[in-house]
Amino acid sequence: MFQPPPVPSWDGLHPLVIHFPIALLLVAPIFVLIGAFAEPKKGKTFLVAALLLLMLGTGSLFLAVATGEAAGERVVTNAQASAVLEEHEEMAETARAVFGALTVVLALIIFVPKMLRREVPQRVFVALPIIFLFFYGAGALLLANTAHQGGRLVHEFGVRAVVAGTSEQTPGANKTGRGEERETDNHGQTGRAKH
Repeated sequence: MFQPPPVPSWDGLHPLVIHFPIALLLVAPIFVLIGAFAEPKKGKTFLVAALLLLMLGTGSLFLAVATGEAAGERVVTNAQASAVLEEHEEMAETARAVFGALTVVLALIIFVPKMLRREVPQRVFVALPIIFLFFYGAGALLLANTAHQGGRLVHEFGVRAVVAGTSEQTPGANKTGRGEERETDNHGQTGRAKH
């Protein structure tokens, strides 16, 4: 009989949610670019679609950061992996703030002219999204570097999230900076060091 997979705990959700913000936030600028060069009525439609993608991506980025912080608290790593983990967390928090701000800026670009009941000249309608994309590019680079550091944790240092129903830890990620291994109980909690 079919049995669904176990539902991960909050700290085990990170690998399941992390790909959503990456995909959504890297697709959104394509819609901004199309919106900037399309005729104004169609262009606004593309810009609104980009805003929706950006809102979904930013919301899922908040979720990814929260689950990542919870997962990071349960990981025991060596000194080098700890430095990468710290950098990954800091970059993720910065990316969350940057994309939150970019979401607000794009909403202002789209809705302020409508609220002021003014028609935006075509050159301004094209220029604002292009300027926005310049800043968005910096955010996308930050997002890519954040993802790269997360990938290093998994593929270089063997760090894995604890999935419901398992207590298996990655041997390489279960070492302290002094070459000691830590015992892990059934709930993934670390205990005393063993020599």
